[in-house]
Amino acid sequence: MNPRRGAFKNLSGIEIQPVYGPEDIRDFDYARDLGEPGGYPFTRGVYPAMYRERLWTMRQFAGFGTAEQTNRRYRYLLAHGNTGLSVAFDMPTLMGYDSDHPRAKGEVGRCGVAIDSVPDMETLFRDIPLDQVSVSMTINGPAVVLFAMYLVSAERQGADFRKLRGTLQNDILKEYIAQKEWICPPDPSLKLINDTIRFCIESAPRYHPISISGYHIREAGSTAVQELAFTLYDGLTYVQSAVAAGLRVDELAPRLSFFFNAHNDFFEEIAKYRAARRLWAREMKRRFSPEDPPSLALRFHTQTAGCALTAQQPHNNIVRVTLQAMAAVLGGTQSLHTNSLDETLALPSEEAVKIALRTQQIIAHESGATDAIDPLGGAYYVEWLTNRMEAEATAYFHKLDEMGGMVRAIELGFPQSEIHRAAMAYQKGIDSGERIIVGVNAHTEPEERPIKILKIKPEVERRQLSRLRERKRRRGAKKLADALHRLTRAAEENGYLMPPILEAVRAEATVGEICDVLRGVYGEYRETVAL
Repeated sequence: MNPRRGAFKNLSGIEIQPVYGPEDIRDFDYARDLGEPGGYPFTRGVYPAMYRERLWTMRQFAGFGTAEQTNRRYRYLLAHGNTGLSVAFDMPTLMGYDSDHPRAKGEVGRCGVAIDSVPDMETLFRDIPLDQVSVSMTINGPAVVLFAMYLVSAERQGADFRKLRGTLQNDILKEYIAQKEWICPPDPSLKLINDTIRFCIESAPRYHPISISGYHIREAGSTAVQELAFTLYDGLTYVQSAVAAGLRVDELAPRLSFFFNAHNDFFEEIAKYRAARRLWAREMKRRFSPEDPPSLALRFHTQTAGCALTAQQPHNNIVRVTLQAMAAVLGGTQSLHTNSLDETLALPSEEAVKIALRTQQIIAHESGATDAIDPLGGAYYVEWLTNRMEAEATAYFHKLDEMGGMVRAIELGFPQSEIHRAAMAYQKGIDSGERIIVGVNAHTEPEERPIKILKIKPEVERRQLSRLRERKRRRGAKKLADALHRLTRAAEENGYLMPPILEAVRAEATVGEICDVLRGVYGEYRETVAL
């Protein structure tokens, strides 16, 4: 007997009927609502041939300990068929602090790799040609600094910036909404983002300077509808900011990418991705009137849901991740990370991360899911749910417009409070048994067998601090001081910051030193909580 009595609802609280038919999509128009793959409104995918021509990029988000340790993991992944790298930074780096800062104590290399200066970045990509491998970096507050270090590392390899491929997350609005890793207030943060977009347009046209991330909004407890709405509205906010700064919409829009979560409700996730493409195309066309069709196409990376992993019976996570990954593929993702079974306990082990990668490879080569484009298109339930997801996200758009935009809504605490309520409702459903999580509140086992996990040893921090002190001692003091002074002047004058940041990085300035300049000129962000 199914324990879910009464109304059946998905994770967004949308009531699901037992069966769907033509009457549920009676206003459906093929050309208007579906179209062909690669054409407006891109419901069926952003490329005409999709996976028949090119599979999604298979990335595994990885980073831990020192740059040497993570470099070994990257080469392991590439040797086993990874087609792109995705960098996880430790908490001090994410917050713009060096490893020797008092706030970094005990956190160096714990949740990601410790990167203090460009030599660390060079070590991170040792023997990995950056003009041949797509590299994604999950970094936001100090994104411009880590991007500069990546560029200088590529430069020292002899790589042409114009050949670099990958994505910089660089999404500060979702930090204010969900993840809470920031440095400066919104206005100067948007200015820094515009500078990275300008640099990529002019000098690194194959690199995406921003990945608007719904992933962390979902991890904070949002529903799929909220993830869809807040993420796309953040994207529209970035476009508006860049256009106001003098960039042309047709220059910047094709450089945008998105980053979505793949949670447990299979059909809800597929509908979310399809609705995202259609809603983005319609809103971009309505609000900015771009001339080039690629400016309307939403391209996205997906990561399976970390918040859906369970510490209990962790091998069940392999099944969860497989279903989530399949939803992402059927929804038309351009890039995919599959979580490892042990990630709720620790950073993933080599064996676990290999299983996660093999999951993608089996879907790609054995499932048949890549043979037909948008294979669920036209299904009554899928089209009805896609329409419903778009409608509910559009309702959020209207509320945000009425508030004066996303920055003002953040100041009022609106998206934060919406996510808080959704997270509470989800947890109450689990606690009451209304929503079953296998191994947690049903089909439990009295004794859990421990699994082997990756542990970061204290020597990692000691080694990183020793190396950092030596690098600071050996670098040229005058060259460094001059570079930081020029950066300070450029920031005070509201100038274009990519050139002086690159200069500072070449002078061996650290992440913390450059971020301290930004803090000194722009101030630090302090959140006003309103629930």
